[in-house]
Amino acid sequence: MLNCLIIGSGIAGLSTAISLRKAGHQATVYEAYQGPSDGIGGFLTVAVNGFDALQTLGLKEGTAALGFSTPQMSMYLGSTGKHLIDFDYGGSLPDGTTARTMTRSELYALLREEAGRRGVRIVYGKRLARMEQKHDAVTAFFSDGTSAEGHLVVGADGLHSAVRPLIDPESPAPRNIPLLNTGGIVQAGAIPATLVDVAVGRMKMVFGKRCFYCYMQDPEGKIWWFANPLQISKEDPAAFDAERRRSWLTGLVEGDCTPMAAIIGATTEIIRPYTTSDFPSIPLWHRGAAVLVGDAAHAASPSSGQGASMAIEDAVTLGRELQGISPSGIPAALARYEEERRDRAELVVEWGRRNAAPKIRGQFRRVAEDLVLKLVFRSLARKAADNFDWVYKHHIEWDAPEASYKADDDSAPASPAPADSPFHQ
Repeated sequence: MLNCLIIGSGIAGLSTAISLRKAGHQATVYEAYQGPSDGIGGFLTVAVNGFDALQTLGLKEGTAALGFSTPQMSMYLGSTGKHLIDFDYGGSLPDGTTARTMTRSELYALLREEAGRRGVRIVYGKRLARMEQKHDAVTAFFSDGTSAEGHLVVGADGLHSAVRPLIDPESPAPRNIPLLNTGGIVQAGAIPATLVDVAVGRMKMVFGKRCFYCYMQDPEGKIWWFANPLQISKEDPAAFDAERRRSWLTGLVEGDCTPMAAIIGATTEIIRPYTTSDFPSIPLWHRGAAVLVGDAAHAASPSSGQGASMAIEDAVTLGRELQGISPSGIPAALARYEEERRDRAELVVEWGRRNAAPKIRGQFRRVAEDLVLKLVFRSLARKAADNFDWVYKHHIEWDAPEASYKADDDSAPASPAPADSPFHQ
């Protein structure tokens, strides 16, 4: 049994702890903040490949109660209200599971409770300062003067990872994407039902005149929405107070042929806008007995819709590779983990950046983009719907490492995004 030290108690860290317990190892999670993050954060969508990975960890029953099913998306032009195309959000698993939208805290609570049930200990107020590796042991030193010794350190501490520069001091900084992310949830009945123009479970994505945004309706009648304004103002919208934030966003969507202005007006709490970044590639995912998972290794733009799913895939793969491993076998197991995950992760990062491109260009050249988008989506509507199988049909076979990647075409694409992708422009 390995003694594994996991840095970070988010989705990646908790998933990794559960996976390592499944592999028969001891796992302790160290979190920089002083307590759990229940109720903190916005919302996210877990795609079917993420649910497939969660089911491999034995979490099928719990995931069925998370959020609500969002298996479809539609794209529109905000300037005219013209419908561009409909997509399935990854199809479904054999048991009928589809993509589901949920608050981050819902998924976090499920994973934290399951980790505790499986014997994972979470220690709060432990901010990593440095590491030392000697022989078959690695020691994590925390800023409060304490330390912990184990056989393995897993950096699951996100985009601004403290573990990443300790593995590779020359690792590049995150790459900025000039889009902000914000959103909120409107309570049922807060806007007239006659204004709600999207069916339950369908994401309505809009290339607006001045902003890309999306809204959807859950079975209770709540409206969930996000927006991606351009990061071009000299002022920082994150510093706006609640009312100025609302006024700023309303100004970006006014004049579009959608109810978005009313949706923003009815939102009681709008998420503070935050910048988005990604990692195209970093030189080292592991060194000795230290390794990275999730955003610490390969942060993708939110436009990929794959952040949580990719972190959970990492966790499953790492746990599988460490089954039956003694301390001396850790470096080879980490190399196998990276070999399996790196290409796929970097493809998804680049795919996410390509997905963000029309949101950026379109807001600078909206009239021309509207014409181009009409032609692009009209062409795509006539093509097969399986352009994204390489993303969504990924399956990790826990008991068969040699058959860990399974998709209909048995291979990932040779380029960062399929040529048929609506965002490959």
